[in-house]
Amino acid sequence: MSLVYKICPRDLWAAAEARGRFTGAPVDVADGFIHFSTALQAAETAARHFSAVQDLVLVAVDAEALGAALRFEPSRGGDLFPHLYGDLPLAAVRAVHDLPIGADGRHAFPQGFGGAA
Repeated sequence: MSLVYKICPRDLWAAAEARGRFTGAPVDVADGFIHFSTALQAAETAARHFSAVQDLVLVAVDAEALGAALRFEPSRGGDLFPHLYGDLPLAAVRAVHDLPIGADGRHAFPQGFGGAA
């Protein structure tokens, strides 16, 4: 199973769980797709777009379960980033982890996370 990751404010994710679907953060809605990162991209995404933001979660999603709606497209520096064109079905979610800010000021990814720096 290949995983992609969504970094999300906890309250926004809790609302999605209550609704039974995730339709995206405001930036996702504005861009027309839900932004994800691979394990290798997640730490840089957190640093660039969520610096000093507290109370985040890291949502691990089964990429294959998203089918053709998930596309890898060029973004930051030409890297291919996963973008989901449509809502995220909660059935595709494999785990939700806290993403606190560590003593070094960077987000502390879960132990054993493949993309943590």
